[in-house]
Amino acid sequence: MAVMLDVKNLGISFGGLRAVNEFDLTIEKGQLYGLIGPNGAGKTTVFNLLTGVYKPTEGIVKLDGENITGKSTIEINKAGIARTFQNIRLFKAMSVLDNVKVGLHNEHKYSTLSGIFRTPSYRRVEKEMNEKAMELLKVFDLDGQADYLASNLPYGKQRKLEIARALATDPKLLLLDEPAAGMNPNETQELMNTIHFVRDHFDMTVLLIEHDMKLVSGICEKLTVLNFGEVLCQGDTAEVLSNPQVITAYLGE
Repeated sequence: MAVMLDVKNLGISFGGLRAVNEFDLTIEKGQLYGLIGPNGAGKTTVFNLLTGVYKPTEGIVKLDGENITGKSTIEINKAGIARTFQNIRLFKAMSVLDNVKVGLHNEHKYSTLSGIFRTPSYRRVEKEMNEKAMELLKVFDLDGQADYLASNLPYGKQRKLEIARALATDPKLLLLDEPAAGMNPNETQELMNTIHFVRDHFDMTVLLIEHDMKLVSGICEKLTVLNFGEVLCQGDTAEVLSNPQVITAYLGE
């Protein structure tokens, strides 16, 4: 299969502390891939390196063959990487619909003057954005709450809204940072179904950080385990989770 993400020798230091060291990762198009490890292992730092929040000290990141190493967050998003966060980041004072529309501005643009004067081109773009946003909300069963404030959604639906907004940027690769954090078992099962649907319906490649081993084993086809900023092991999910090193270092047994 074709490679979507190819990371070689990625590393970064903070004040002499080596946070990520010689990190390699290859994800094929359409894969559901997991990045796991103990707290403080460097998982979110890897996500920040992949999305331009941090500039790597060394290494190369290629997305669908394009070198995106060291580019800005906006440039990387336009290249095709979108993400969610462990602590949900929504525009909580905005409506559910408007949160998704924010993600659509990569593709739909109008001038400031056309917005001020509500020109026909502005109205056309707004109509297109509303229709596209509602399509995404329907996928996540949020269309009935389109006019709600984002802050008024239940926790599980806020998670879904954050994913919908990320998908609005039309990414090739979706990064999910602990999407099941704070969810009850029923919400976690629903999330598993949602991630499978997103992969299949949007032809999406997904990389997620997760501590919920039921979710990891239920959806991830391959895993990379980080420990102290270095790769402990990589491979098929069942093989990795049965590795004695992983059991000792991560599962604490």
